[in-house]
Amino acid sequence: MPAIRIVLVDDHQIVLDGLRLLLDHDPAFDVIASFSHPEKVMPFLTAQQPDIILTDYSLPGVNGLELIRKVKSNYPVIKCALLSMHDEPSVVRDAMKSNINGYLSKNISKAELKEALHKINSGLVYISPEITTQLIKVQNTADDVSLTDREMDVLAWIIKEQPNKSIADKLQISERTVETHRKNIFRKTGTNNLVGLMKYAYENKLID
Repeated sequence: MPAIRIVLVDDHQIVLDGLRLLLDHDPAFDVIASFSHPEKVMPFLTAQQPDIILTDYSLPGVNGLELIRKVKSNYPVIKCALLSMHDEPSVVRDAMKSNINGYLSKNISKAELKEALHKINSGLVYISPEITTQLIKVQNTADDVSLTDREMDVLAWIIKEQPNKSIADKLQISERTVETHRKNIFRKTGTNNLVGLMKYAYENKLID
């Protein structure tokens, strides 16, 4: 069997070095390139095309899913997988919509990583157990997010990046109440930061 040709993408050089060291010592794999800047990937693919692109989610300029969508659009035969610490429901949801071939946690063992790459190369979709847990949560809650009228009021001001005190003054409630609503909003939407909440709110038409 020919070696599985792999391109690695991660903005941390130590991660790239570690992955290359691991895979280069196994004749089943051939790391043909590694990039810390995603903008270098597409020009490279005009000359050489790997079997699998393994990319981090957090990258400078674009995220891993955006890179995968671009690769899939131009080279649908290339298999693409995320290797990331990100397991937020909003990220998992986006990943499942992006026709990815694998979603691997960076907590994955060396043996599991190699097994996952073999399965992905054979045409299967491989998702790490930790990511599967989040996927189940996404499926169970996607149609069940119900914010109260007051939470919707607070959400509208959170999206405008207003601090708790300002929101409290505008809605004539206490800062502590605003903080409680804020926590409930993040919990119900499965997000944990403003960017994720904004993305979720727009995609699910919670705000105009």
